[in-house]
Amino acid sequence: MAWFGKLIGGTIGFALGGPLGAILGTTFGHAFDSKNETDNRYKETLLSSGEQAQLTFFVATFSMLAKLVKIDKSISKEEIDSIEKFMLHDLGLNPESRRIAMNIFHTAMDSKGTFRDFAEQFYGEFQSQPQLLELMIDILIRVSVADGFLSEDEENLILSAVRTFKFTEEEYRKFKSRYVKDFEKYFATLKSKRSDSNDQIKKRYRKLVLEYHPDKIASKGLPEEFMKFANDKFREIQEAYEVIKKERRFG
Repeated sequence: MAWFGKLIGGTIGFALGGPLGAILGTTFGHAFDSKNETDNRYKETLLSSGEQAQLTFFVATFSMLAKLVKIDKSISKEEIDSIEKFMLHDLGLNPESRRIAMNIFHTAMDSKGTFRDFAEQFYGEFQSQPQLLELMIDILIRVSVADGFLSEDEENLILSAVRTFKFTEEEYRKFKSRYVKDFEKYFATLKSKRSDSNDQIKKRYRKLVLEYHPDKIASKGLPEEFMKFANDKFREIQEAYEVIKKERRFG
C-alpha cells in the first residue's frame, strides 16, 4: 500500500472528505477535510483512484468497528483480539500499519461522526462493488461475535449498515449464519419471539420446564416412547434458555 508512506509522512494532504476525512485529520493533525478546488487537485495528484479506494476502506473499517464495539459500553479482550487478527491475517498489515489502524480506531471511538455517517460514505465509494460491501458486513459480524454472542444493540447497528448497503434481510441472514447460530429456533423452542421481554421469556421457560420435567412426566405413567420425547424436549428447552440468556446477558 504505497499510500501508507504518504500517510505517515503527512504528505497526502486532503485525502478524504466527509466524516472519514475528519477522522483521518484528527488522527494525524492535518486538515484532511477541506473541500476547495485547490485541495481536490492536490488530492488527485497524490492519490490514484486505487489508493483513494484503499484509504477509504482502511479508515472506514476501523472507524465503523470502533463505533460497533463501543455500543455495549465495554470493549472485550476478545473483540480487540479479533480486530488484531483481522489486521494481521486478512489485511497483512505490518506493525507500523497496525499502529495507524488502532490510532484511527481510538480516534473514531470518541468522534462526533456516527456509525451511519461512516457507513454512508463507505457505500458512496463502493456501491458498485458488492463484494467489498459484503466484506464489511462480514468483518462487523465477526468482531461482534468474538466475545461469544451478538448483542441486540450490536445487531441493530450492523442492520443499519445492511440497509445502507442495500442488502436484503435474507442476504444478511446468510452472512450471519457463517458465525452465529440460528437464534430463531431457540426462541421457537421457548414459544417466544425475539421481541419478547426477558421477563416474558423467563415466564415461558418456567412453564415449559414444569410441563416437561422428567419427574412430572414419569408420575403420569405415560408410554415409554413419550418419556424419551419428553426428556429430549426438556433438554432442548434448557439449551434454548441458556443460549438466549447468554445472548441477552440476564440471570
